[in-house]
Amino acid sequence: MICSRALFPSNALTARRPALPLMLGAILAVALAGCGQQNSYAPPPPPKVGVATPVKKTVTNYLLATGNATAINSGNLVARVAGFVDAIRYKDGDFAKTGTSLFTIEPQPYQLALENAQASQASAEANYAQQLANYKRQASLQVQNFASQATLEQAVASRDSAQASVDQAKVAIEQAQLNLGYTDVKAPYDGIVTARQVSLGDYVGNGTATVLATIVQLDPIYIDFNVSETDVLNIRVNMKKNGVTLADLKKVPVEVGLQNEDGYPHKGALNYVAPALTANTGTLAVRAQLDNPGYGILPGYFVRVRVPFASQGDSLLVPDTAIGSDQGGRYVLIIGNDNVVEQRKVEIGQLDGDMRVVTSGLDPTDKVVVDGILRAVPGQKVDPQDASQPAGQGANAKASQP
Repeated sequence: MICSRALFPSNALTARRPALPLMLGAILAVALAGCGQQNSYAPPPPPKVGVATPVKKTVTNYLLATGNATAINSGNLVARVAGFVDAIRYKDGDFAKTGTSLFTIEPQPYQLALENAQASQASAEANYAQQLANYKRQASLQVQNFASQATLEQAVASRDSAQASVDQAKVAIEQAQLNLGYTDVKAPYDGIVTARQVSLGDYVGNGTATVLATIVQLDPIYIDFNVSETDVLNIRVNMKKNGVTLADLKKVPVEVGLQNEDGYPHKGALNYVAPALTANTGTLAVRAQLDNPGYGILPGYFVRVRVPFASQGDSLLVPDTAIGSDQGGRYVLIIGNDNVVEQRKVEIGQLDGDMRVVTSGLDPTDKVVVDGILRAVPGQKVDPQDASQPAGQGANAKASQP
């Protein structure tokens, strides 16, 4: 109605009557054309999304676990003899080589005890020499019937008693030497010595083994972790398939990463596998040994552990960001017929770099939405754009784009 009123202005009817039909026709054509453009609807184009086919490559399967670092050796330095602390020969936190003297407990009483034992040995040996000579003399007289059998037997007993005294004196010397050695407390292995627990002049070892300090060996270092029963069963099947023996387990590499590190930069090997599972946890205790130069890993650290146990060829991988989840599980969005988005349920495996292994639910030719996922609505059409992933992404190369 608005358009029709605009066709007949009052001044147009009185101005030029001979040209009225022509003017009316032109104005009507223009007005009708304008009204038609305002009422038309043009739908927006479908949104653009990036798509790529799954990457096909050989992937190493890993056993992933969380472990903790423990010192390969850690022990208390104790006073094994009683006495006053004469000297402390290190600074708290020093590194000590094997055999380094760390504490001295007054050695004089034990030196005197050693000398006394040595004197006792000399006396016992002199007595033994006398008794041996007497025995020989009595034995010679008895052969000539100048000495009775009883006298000879007494000489034999005296000789044997003197020999026992000599042996006893030798043991006393060894004990005195040990006690004297205990006055010098040495590092039993290379390690860091903790802060001392005693001071100069303290009386230690009086009936109890007084702790002087602790020494901790940091290089190499142990990594302890547990393997679930399911993983143990899978690994044993894999070992049987590949002819791997229990002795070969100690050659299996182990990779370790700290909580603030990317990847697994620390390398080592399995060192110990428990002979039985822990019943209350259903896990198997496993230990790895790593070189630890610079002490980058300290006892007590929680670490990430990765152990390779099998290789799987022709695995399909997609970017981890392309995988969604809902109450039904994991899924990816793929482009179906007529560029319509479909939601596909999938089963996933381990992460390989920034790519995720898809164990089931995908075909090598499927076009997976990897970019603009929020614009891809299942059941709606999209404009797919090629966004193929480089084949070499991830930690295990040898990839090829199918």
